[in-house]
Amino acid sequence: MKALILAAGRGERMRPLTDITPKPLLPVAGKPLIEYTIEALVNQGITDLVINLSHLGKQIQQAIGNGKRFNATINYSDEGDSALETAGGIIHALPLLGNDPFLVVNGDIASDYPFSQLKNKPIDLAHLVLIPNPEHHPEGDFGLENGLVKKQAREYFTFSGIGLYHPDLFAQTPPGKSKLGPLLREAMQQNRISGELHTGFWMDIGTPERLIELEKYYENR
Repeated sequence: MKALILAAGRGERMRPLTDITPKPLLPVAGKPLIEYTIEALVNQGITDLVINLSHLGKQIQQAIGNGKRFNATINYSDEGDSALETAGGIIHALPLLGNDPFLVVNGDIASDYPFSQLKNKPIDLAHLVLIPNPEHHPEGDFGLENGLVKKQAREYFTFSGIGLYHPDLFAQTPPGKSKLGPLLREAMQQNRISGELHTGFWMDIGTPERLIELEKYYENR
């Protein structure tokens, strides 16, 4: 199974840190944030990786390289100066991801989710990993009932930024800038998105304060 790490975003909430350094390269306990994700994937047996690039992307490519030092193979999907949003970025990377279901992980999260359990998992159009709502997102995103992710439900959870996708989900969407949410919600209406709830460690590293919090987490492990 291949995996795409989303690393093209501008990181507006992290400014001014991200004015000169792309968010995936911000240091956490001695190494760039993105390296924790790469190492977690490789440790779970997922070694064929793609990283999408836009804002200061050349810095990421120079810092991470071809993946050899991680015992991985890393290719890059360069979106140029203007990031294509999540769906657009995935579509742009499809030639590198192949025809089988692939994993997508946001480059600005930290988690102990066991990626290996998604290998060879049968899916329809997508399988999303949800988490209990964090303090900064109390309203949640989607419901989860009988293993299916729902647009409307009695209880809502937050999308973790970890998902398994079939290329068919994107078949009717033309290349260019586009968001993932509308595609997922349309497929949810057809009961074609499965999901699960992860209750372990997870953080969205969206602010300088959470970057410091993550550093303390890693230092105290």
